[in-house]
Amino acid sequence: MSCVSNAMIKMFVFLMSFGCAVVSAAPQRPENREAVILIHGLGRTSHSMQTMARALKAAGFSTVNLDYPSRKFTIETLAMRHIPQGVQRCRDMGATTIHFVTHSMGGILLRYYLTQRTLTGLGRVVMLSPPNQGSEAADALKNNAFYRWYCGPAGQQLGTDPSSLVLDLGPVDYPVGVITGSQHAFFDSWLSARIPGKDDGKVAVESAKVQGMTDFLVLPYAHPFIMNQREVIKQAIYFLEHGRFNSPQATVQTESFRSQLSD
Repeated sequence: MSCVSNAMIKMFVFLMSFGCAVVSAAPQRPENREAVILIHGLGRTSHSMQTMARALKAAGFSTVNLDYPSRKFTIETLAMRHIPQGVQRCRDMGATTIHFVTHSMGGILLRYYLTQRTLTGLGRVVMLSPPNQGSEAADALKNNAFYRWYCGPAGQQLGTDPSSLVLDLGPVDYPVGVITGSQHAFFDSWLSARIPGKDDGKVAVESAKVQGMTDFLVLPYAHPFIMNQREVIKQAIYFLEHGRFNSPQATVQTESFRSQLSD
């Protein structure tokens, strides 16, 4: 948009995009046949999920920290090309149950994939700051030349307009726990001002919700770094183990959302 300088946008995407590209698989414990696939967000790499992956491994899960070229292809292509690779790595480790932990657009890739394929042994899913109803940040930036170049075709699919791929995915019918943030990083102040209600600098709290989700939790963290927060990691592991978050706050928020849907 004309009121946003390219310098600010370059700073925004630079701070999103640290890390090196790797695919890492932790050795499986003989007694454990549960694995977790981690899927990073737009403009990030598997490095951004390494803290979460280490914690999951310490909790006894085998892990596949998936890497994919998020800037180069559409959501459909990324999902169908790369998630099956992660699934096969889990199978090769002997996993019979496959869970997922996703960040931001990673959750949208997974939702799309699961509309196209039935995954035998699908376990539980934790989505961190997913734009499940689209992102007003993507709306604000979609016509900016630098954003279009940097975020590629997938970045054009994450808006809130009727043509958004996200809005065509429908409800989820598998166990999903959503954790989203309610604070923004200093470099996202200009985006936060364009998002209605509480937000994490990229996604509105309300936009992280998805019909059919099992549990929902809002924590005071910002979008780019939510996956590294100790409380988020603890809650993600608890959900994978128990199918719910260990927080009375989550119960209230989830029941409130279900009540809105029934009105």
